[in-house]
Amino acid sequence: MRFKNLDLNLLAALDLLLTERNVSRAAERMQITQSAMSNALARLRDYFGDPLMVQVGRKFELTPRAESLILPVRDILVRIEASVVIAPQFDPSSSDRVFYLLASDSSLMTLIPSLLRGFERDRVSVGLEFHQQVDQPARVLERGEADVLIIPEDYASDEHPMEILYAESFVALVDADHPRIGDSLSMAAYEAEGHVVMKPRRDTPTYDTREIDRIGVRRRIDVATYSFAALPGLVAGTERIATVHRRLAERLAGSLSLKMMELPFEIRPMRQCAQWHSYRSGDRALEWLLGRLVDAVGPDYGFRP
Repeated sequence: MRFKNLDLNLLAALDLLLTERNVSRAAERMQITQSAMSNALARLRDYFGDPLMVQVGRKFELTPRAESLILPVRDILVRIEASVVIAPQFDPSSSDRVFYLLASDSSLMTLIPSLLRGFERDRVSVGLEFHQQVDQPARVLERGEADVLIIPEDYASDEHPMEILYAESFVALVDADHPRIGDSLSMAAYEAEGHVVMKPRRDTPTYDTREIDRIGVRRRIDVATYSFAALPGLVAGTERIATVHRRLAERLAGSLSLKMMELPFEIRPMRQCAQWHSYRSGDRALEWLLGRLVDAVGPDYGFRP
């Protein structure tokens, strides 16, 4: 098929070349030979009148023209997949569909087990593949690399629909034998003791860090980690404090001999949502998955509302 003399079969090749910036890796992902991908690149260069990829040292760099094509090409392919490739009918008891979700490790330890218990009860046959949150998660949706983001509402994109799943509050965790903290946590103690925090690789702070900074509470950060779920274990046996999602704290505090304490200040609850690409709103399978995520937030599947 051609559009204005462009073979549309080359769009998939172009998308992979723009993503991988490497002919061999693009060929491997497309499951064609390297020579076939090199031929596709030559045809694309001829069509656009631009080299698209130029070798700089041992690496390939995209030309400005190629950079300008990244989002439009991916948008076209996502739209085609949403409109043409996705099957109109869906049976969760027999489907081999695999859903790709981005979720924090806190969600994996609290919400997702509830979802999976529902799948087990109803003999659902679909697969799930989880990946960690990334900088600019909406880009992952727009590239068609994730079906659903499980993300705080404040960090979701305004360009795509979302469904609020639940609200999450925060508590402090300290070791049960902390020598200076008894049955309650004062503001003076919170600001005086060392803290363990989750710090993403990206510059965007976590929800709790942003809120704590916004109201002017000071923390002395001794330890930073990439994992929410690691925070309780990094506090156990020390004199430090961790500010943790309440449901995660409830799950782990007892097994680690930690005290769960109310914060000496108030921060807004975090509203956790599911977000998907606007092009995928008509996908029957995705609609079913979103419904199951909503169902999972309830006592029937062991999730504490």
